[in-house]
Amino acid sequence: MRKEAIERIKNSVELPVIVAPMFLINSPKMVINACASGVIGTFPVLNARTDEILEDWMIEITSELDRLEKENPDKKIAPWGVNFIVHRSNKRYVEDLELIRKYQPPVVITSLGDPGPVVEIVREYGGIVFSDVINIKFAKKAIEKGADGLVLVTTGAGGHAGTYNPISFVHEVREFFDGPIALSGGMSKGEDILISEILGADYAYIGTRFIPTEESMAQDEYKEMLIDSSIEDIIYTDAFSGINANYLIPSIKMQGLDPENLNKKDKIDFSELRDSEVKAWKHIWGAGHGIGPISQVQPIAEVIEELKQDYNDAIKEVSEKNLKTVQK
Repeated sequence: MRKEAIERIKNSVELPVIVAPMFLINSPKMVINACASGVIGTFPVLNARTDEILEDWMIEITSELDRLEKENPDKKIAPWGVNFIVHRSNKRYVEDLELIRKYQPPVVITSLGDPGPVVEIVREYGGIVFSDVINIKFAKKAIEKGADGLVLVTTGAGGHAGTYNPISFVHEVREFFDGPIALSGGMSKGEDILISEILGADYAYIGTRFIPTEESMAQDEYKEMLIDSSIEDIIYTDAFSGINANYLIPSIKMQGLDPENLNKKDKIDFSELRDSEVKAWKHIWGAGHGIGPISQVQPIAEVIEELKQDYNDAIKEVSEKNLKTVQK
């Protein structure tokens, strides 16, 4: 049953990409247009500031995707998903989990805690659960608790990031896990997707590339700053959420702070994400190491078409090189 669900979702995408859920970035329209373009669109449930808004979003997404599937029977409309924080400080845990049960997103991505209770609910309706992890210890715990797949968050990922090299991380996880893997960390081009597959991952988990899209909820200043910045403009710090994350240095300076002298946050508390005045993410902006190739604001469908073209070109190039090697 689980293998069938995993295969069904994998076969329903045109490009093996998950649009990473980014706090205050992903909107319902972003999710819908990503799915319509053949990749898995997701959003963090806490992007909806109340449960009432969250339910409205889920109704909008499910009804629109149903309409697109009926009107385009020969086209792959990819599944949608949500990111759910399972940390004990998430004060909307019970209410949001009930909405997941009600609207049945095919993909649920858990963060920062035990995915077990979520797995029980999602399995009831035939969805699958990914758990994002930054090390081997957490990967094994997530599998033990029933996660169907893993998001390997490596160095260079936007927002909360790990420290492991992506090549080494995938190889080591594949020693004990044969389920679906989404690889996160600095990917922004079509060839990056192929590289993630060659390493042994099933999906490329891409976030930063989609921040400067027309459907993104990011402020215009955020989009422009990301376009104007490079890998040298990113800092890795736990000063804002209590967990290490990658942020744009210019956004820190814009708030009158010195990136070289940031105070460590005393505790991890995701209840603060409900605070409209929270600085992390609202005023201090995350970004991954893959920002270099990003040069303009585009519709998400256009970005995905570029990724598809580059991905197919990369496959062709690798095939031609292999053919030349054989001919020699």
